[in-house]
Amino acid sequence: MTLMSPTHNAAAQLLPLAKELDENKVTPGVLGFLVFAAMGLAVWMLMKSMHRHMNKVDFEEQPAGADKAERSSASASSPAPAGPSPAPASPSGGGERRNPGV
Repeated sequence: MTLMSPTHNAAAQLLPLAKELDENKVTPGVLGFLVFAAMGLAVWMLMKSMHRHMNKVDFEEQPAGADKAERSSASASSPAPAGPSPAPASPSGGGERRNPGV
């Protein structure tokens, strides 16, 4: 009686299953793995670069009261534009359509 190690025993059981696989079936193989690994590496490098760029941004939020005071002082010091003010855009983006005949 021959004693086999667990790896030999597992290989002997899995070998018939490998023969049942369809040989015409296309699998990604090594090239697919390399492309996937390259894409993962590229995403990692882009995220690292974005993190560095976001750390360079110096953003200080102003208190809400200071923003209103700044706007009111700026509007009081600058003269109003001549002529009628433009109408605000509608939320739909198309504006109102008027029929001149009605």
